[in-house]
Amino acid sequence: MTLILSQSAYQQLVYESEENQLTPDSADEFDVTYQYPVKLGNGYSRCIDLRTGLDLDIANYQLHDEIITRSSEREHLIEYTFEISGLKAGTYGFFGSGLAPGGSLEHSPMLPNAWVSVHVEPELFCEWFGHQEELPTNLQPLIRKSDQKYYERHGKTTSAMQMALQQLLNCPYQGNTKRVYLESKVWELMALVVDQFLESQTMETNSKTLNAEDIERIHYASEILLAQLDQPPSLMELARMVGINDNKLKVGFKQVFNTTVFGYLHDCRMERSRQMLAAGKLSVTETAKAVGFANRGYFAASFRRKFGVNPGIFLNEKRQKSKNSV
Repeated sequence: MTLILSQSAYQQLVYESEENQLTPDSADEFDVTYQYPVKLGNGYSRCIDLRTGLDLDIANYQLHDEIITRSSEREHLIEYTFEISGLKAGTYGFFGSGLAPGGSLEHSPMLPNAWVSVHVEPELFCEWFGHQEELPTNLQPLIRKSDQKYYERHGKTTSAMQMALQQLLNCPYQGNTKRVYLESKVWELMALVVDQFLESQTMETNSKTLNAEDIERIHYASEILLAQLDQPPSLMELARMVGINDNKLKVGFKQVFNTTVFGYLHDCRMERSRQMLAAGKLSVTETAKAVGFANRGYFAASFRRKFGVNPGIFLNEKRQKSKNSV
């Protein structure tokens, strides 16, 4: 069954019902946890008021059924959201201030959903990165008027981002120390996201130097990686194989595939491993080796981050389903 709700109705069910609100520790009144509505699923969501103009939301839940939320055009703050688990695990979205368009969003019941989201008032953002009239030109797309569509970018979560997220989720402090610690992690993540934003702008500028032949070579490089997932060439070797310099190879992958060479290789390995496990013929260890992972534990962790489920559990479920269908 699919449940269709307006965004405001969904927000009210999840965040505004007093019966779902858990009593916070007296030292942490700024950190409020809501039990996820039992009629929708299982889990929780946290709303953390770090300071005026800066909010941190953390959620971890699994739905009973698919939910579709529908929203209308609305004014939007600066925001970034990291997907910890679920269908988009290992990715993030970065949004500037301005006008958010209306639309529909599907929430899947297939996998647990966990995410970290931060909302920042434009004025507070400018206090950190430069007053609005003095904001560097390359950051100006992040601050737009309420009648202008906001800037939007999606990217892969880096190892540095992963580390900051884990530290944030496992904060060891309470009270004001906790508040200061969480805010430091929120701004650390913002710095990492903004750094990738600036890097992407540089890549877009550099990508103008790519011609049709260069792009063809980039596609050839991707085919080589797909054919050699278990023993891929190094970046320099790959560049030589396709007849292009390594810098243009890196720029080209950003332009053509919207990821790095390593990111593309990693995604291909993960997708190939998912297909292998779904077929049910190889063990987790055999699958890991077949796609180039020497360490089974690292493979399992990467698979879990990508698909939100342990590869052993995924394999057993596929085998059981195949057995039941016979």
